[in-house]
Amino acid sequence: MIRITPQISIDENELTTTFVRSGGPGGQNVNKVSTAVELRFNLAGSPSLSPDVKARLAHLAGSALTNQGVLVIHAHRHRSQLLNRQDAMERLSDLIRTAAVKPKRRHATRPTAASNRRRLELKKRRADVKRMRGADDRD
Repeated sequence: MIRITPQISIDENELTTTFVRSGGPGGQNVNKVSTAVELRFNLAGSPSLSPDVKARLAHLAGSALTNQGVLVIHAHRHRSQLLNRQDAMERLSDLIRTAAVKPKRRHATRPTAASNRRRLELKKRRADVKRMRGADDRD
């Protein structure tokens, strides 16, 4: 079990890890060793997450979420499989932690009377400046 928060933990069987060759510079190491990690998490079929967390996570994941509801994370920052695997797991944990926080509801407020007065005074001053620009009768 992978502990994300005190309330949320994910079974390691829900994750699929594949190692692929990484791109970019690195010479022979990049060409011969599969160090990049592709971590897959079936978000749609996961019993570990509540529907609310799933919905927020799907929104946060964006293009990393496939049409089948699988969250795919690519990690290729490091030169070793171990570090890339840890990086992918940490990124998944961070995403789930962020999705687990319920956003606060926004309460509509009205501007104060003083702020309305200030806004109108600024508008009036600006209008006066513009009016003064055109006041010159040039023949």
